[in-house]
Parts: sequence; structure tokens; C-alpha cells
Amino acid sequence: MLEALIFDVDGTLAETEELHRRAFNTAFADAGLSWRWSRDDYRALLKTTGGKERITRFAAEQELDPAQVPVADLHRAKTAAYVALMAQGAIALRPGIAALIDEARDAGVALAIATTTTPANVEALCRAVFGRAAGEVFAVIAAGDEVAAKKPAPDVYLLALQRLGVAADRAVALEDSLNGLRSAQAAGLACVVSPGLYTNGEDFTGAARQVTEFTDLGGLAGVLAVLA
Repeated sequence: MLEALIFDVDGTLAETEELHRRAFNTAFADAGLSWRWSRDDYRALLKTTGGKERITRFAAEQELDPAQVPVADLHRAKTAAYVALMAQGAIALRPGIAALIDEARDAGVALAIATTTTPANVEALCRAVFGRAAGEVFAVIAAGDEVAAKKPAPDVYLLALQRLGVAADRAVALEDSLNGLRSAQAAGLACVVSPGLYTNGEDFTGAARQVTEFTDLGGLAGVLAVLA
């Protein structure tokens, strides 16, 4: 029996990663840094989950002492830039997501978020694409900064399950990345994967189902089949 759907955010609900990349570059420029992340740079950096962690990794790759880089300040500036881009209406839900959410809600299936991004980013996205607060769309929001280890560790999914009060075998995760798939699997969840702009080409062996777009699932019936 399906009791909950747990969604990743970036690349799953919407193709937000390109906006994140642009927001990082805005924050770097505003701070007077010469850093600029190309799409290829960002694709590689996405192997590291979490924005602050990506800044730290990049600083180390530039042979800088990460302790001397204002990581927290840069990340706050990046979040502000991202929220501003969202407010401009520069994003839409991925195909099939809105219909799946509506169908799940009508069927009494709980909706949750398990993400490495910040609650502020989740809120900005929900207001941009749903026109409502995140808490009005999702019963539970579990974010990366609330747990000890980010994806591919299972922590954020375990937190979402705990808050839902649902067993892992009665929920399905929806993801777009290998790190997300590994996180969901480690939490005991079946996982449906639809690769995003920056995750095409990753190896999703072990996914309960892989689809090009979430429209290919066939709605909630396709998710239920994953648990059959």
C-alpha cells in the first residue's frame, strides 16, 4: 500500500540546477571573485551535494585554503540571488509532476520533500510554480542542513519518513540523480528516477524504475506498480 511520495527538489520537481549555477556566479561576481562556473564545471561539482560543500570543494581545487574563503557568506548571497531569479518566474515544474501531485493528493497519499537544498529555496520554488507556500503543498519538508550527512547518505530520507510516520516499504522516492538514488535506496525506499539536465548519462542501475519524463510513469498507477 502506498502511503507517501517523497520528492527530491532540484532537477526532480523542476530543472532548477541551471538557476542555481547562475545564482552562484552572481554571488561570486558580487563578492569580487573571478570564479565563474560553466555548465561543465557545474555538472562536475554536482557530484558533491550541498551548495556550501560545492564552494568548499571548488576553493580546494583552486589550491585555496577553504578556511579563508567566506563560504557561508557566499552561500547566503547565492540563495538570495536564486530566490530573486525564482521571483522573476524563470522556472516551471517538470512534465508530469503537477498531475502526479494532484492525483496523489486526491488519493490520500501524503506528499513530502527530501532535499539537500535549503528550506528558503524550497519555499521560493513552491511559490513560483504552485503559487502557494511549501507547507500548503507538502506535508513534510526535510532539508539537508537538518541532518548530519547529505545525499548519498540516507539521513534526509530517514528524517522525512520519521516526520511522515510512514514505513519505507509504504513510500516511493522520486529522484533525478545518482546521489539521490543511493540516498533513497540506503533508506530502504523504492526509487523512481527521471534524469535531469545535469544528470543525464549517470548510471541508475538499481532504480525501481527509470523514465525519461515523469509523464512516462502513467500517473499514480505507475508508482503503485513499483511497490507491487
